[in-house]
Amino acid sequence: MIDLAVLPLYLTTVVALLLIPGPDMLLIASSSLSYGKKVGLSASLGNATSGIILTLLAAMGVSALIAMNPMALEILRIIGAAYLLKMGWDCMRSSAADAPEIDQQSGLAKLLYRRAVFSNLLNPKALLFFVLFLPQFVSPQLSATSGEQMLALGLLLNVMGLLFNLLLVVMVGTLGKSLLKNEKFRTNQNKFMGMIFFALAIWLLASQVQSLA
Repeated sequence: MIDLAVLPLYLTTVVALLLIPGPDMLLIASSSLSYGKKVGLSASLGNATSGIILTLLAAMGVSALIAMNPMALEILRIIGAAYLLKMGWDCMRSSAADAPEIDQQSGLAKLLYRRAVFSNLLNPKALLFFVLFLPQFVSPQLSATSGEQMLALGLLLNVMGLLFNLLLVVMVGTLGKSLLKNEKFRTNQNKFMGMIFFALAIWLLASQVQSLA
């Protein structure tokens, strides 16, 4: 359900997009560095889950309807920023004793999975990306409907994104494993993640200011 004539251009564009640092990459890399590869893997799966949901919405046309309502996008952006600020505050106010042990991170992995899902779903730019990007590669030459083609394109994008993020987790998580054994780093690791969440919230709010300017 993908036009082979546009597939090389689509793959090249996706690779280029994956290499551009963004909030998803920041969250996955920082969680891998701070808490290890298992938590980074959960964040990657959370990001992939939200990507699949956005793909389905785009294929059904629901996200296009939302995108046409500027107020809905602004509300979504504010909710997303508020959620990230809360996550940052929770991390900053936690004590060093709250830092998870290396062998006791199952609960944290589930938490980062949920956070990755919601932080991406509540990011209007992610919604707009699927609405505006996928239709560019829908071909009228195929018998498949535009929705079917967008679904196939979106799933391919999510598979490539997941593979890229898993590679990122392995690379960054390997470095993070040695840091997790450092007592000084463990004392401040929750605060480090708190700053990351604050940065992501500012990222969202800054994009809102730019869109209003």
